Amino acid sequence: QVQLVESGGGLVQAGGSLRLSCAASGRNIRNNCMGWFRQAPGKEREYVATISRSEYSINYADSVKGRFTISRDNAQNTVYLQMNSLKPEDTAVYYCAARRSLCVRTNDYEYWGPGTQVTVSS
Repeated sequence: QVQLVESGGGLVQAGGSLRLSCAASGRNIRNNCMGWFRQAPGKEREYVATISRSEYSINYADSVKGRFTISRDNAQNTVYLQMNSLKPEDTAVYYCAARRSLCVRTNDYEYWGPGTQVTVSS
């Protein structure tokens, strides 16, 4: 079992930056694909970014490409999401997720964190 806890969310003005962290416990995530997803009020959860276990494959949703950066530190059992040039439409609850096999852009992940709120004011 893997437990995930996100942190780093908050309120920021448009154009600002935030760095989200996802701390894993229970076992090391080095063999897991790790992903970030988000859910805005009244909308379905959507894909943001994924990073494969060896970091050979990193992918982003078109809406965040060039502004967000996903990274991982397997020694610290942590995954990060650096978010720059934030826009009001980035407002959402951000979730970290872990998958035992290859990364996918759907919600088909075995482990999820409780989420952290990101609010971007205009």
